[in-house]
Amino acid sequence: MARHNRFIRWCISIILILIIIYLGSRVDFIFKPVLSLFSMIIIPLMLAGFFYYLLRPLVNIMERRKVNRTFAVLLIYLAFAAIFVVFSIGVWPSLRTQLLNLLENAPTLFITLSEQVAELEHNSFISSFLPENANPLTKLTEYLNKGFTLLTDYFSGMLTFFSNFAIALVTFPILLFYMLKEGGKFGEQIVSFIPKRFRKDGTEVMEDIDHMLSSFIVGRVIVNLALGVFMYVGFLIIDLPYALLLTVVAVILNFIPFIGSFLSSVPIVIIGFIESPSIAIWSIVIITLSQQIQDNLVAPYVFGKQLDIHPMTTIVLVLVGGDIAGILGILLIIPVYLILKIVYCRVYEIFFKQLWENA
Repeated sequence: MARHNRFIRWCISIILILIIIYLGSRVDFIFKPVLSLFSMIIIPLMLAGFFYYLLRPLVNIMERRKVNRTFAVLLIYLAFAAIFVVFSIGVWPSLRTQLLNLLENAPTLFITLSEQVAELEHNSFISSFLPENANPLTKLTEYLNKGFTLLTDYFSGMLTFFSNFAIALVTFPILLFYMLKEGGKFGEQIVSFIPKRFRKDGTEVMEDIDHMLSSFIVGRVIVNLALGVFMYVGFLIIDLPYALLLTVVAVILNFIPFIGSFLSSVPIVIIGFIESPSIAIWSIVIITLSQQIQDNLVAPYVFGKQLDIHPMTTIVLVLVGGDIAGILGILLIIPVYLILKIVYCRVYEIFFKQLWENA
């Protein structure tokens, strides 16, 4: 009888949740201002949260050495301003030159790419592996045209993103300043809304989430920077054109889970192939070795088993995140999943574990 009543209560709860979701969809105009506000602040919040977890250990170290927390944050801002000046003088000119040269030489590069493919097409050894009526040059041209169409549509849609990003560059340093200044008080304020009998568990959950986010963000930065160093050194050894620019693009794209490593490899291999097929092969070797070192040596050392997610889970999450919110969804889906996993495990332990295991 008790099990029957419990089943009825669960069915009623599910029905009520579905009714609430349905009614919410019928009055979606009420939520549009909230969604609009959320879309405006999500990028500044992402940037502020990202740099908060990177810089918080440094602020904490300075505070333990009797430096006022506000003054410590201001010192870090001053150091970042100095780093930005050094970057503008020492790195940006070379990066900018490579970018402008790549854009200026793009038509010539594609002509060279077509010639390289044509040479391979007439190579007796390679042609022996191809079907008789196959025309790789035609297929390549079709794929490139489709790629350019997609890129054009993508960049036209990115104008809104970059306008919001410009706003974020102005607002996120202010948010970051107060986040670093307040330290861990945000978690305490969230826990204060929880009933008193659950505040100890709430505090532990917030600590777990905080530790997870710190490990995830700091770990991703360390791992991607290590990957960038390995790749850049390798590209210099094989004398790959635009080595610095391609490495920077690869490091940025590798923040995208799963698909980022593939997306970053495509322009590298194409530029290497335009230079010569052997450079393309060596670039693939360097990318593969760098990613293997990253995945099997650096990442396990940095992350340990704390952020161990099955590859299939990562693929599904990335697909879902991309379908829901595009690039922002892909970037946010892994930490959101880890947060929900922590909350779910604690809720299950408090409310359901004993009930279900003794049923």
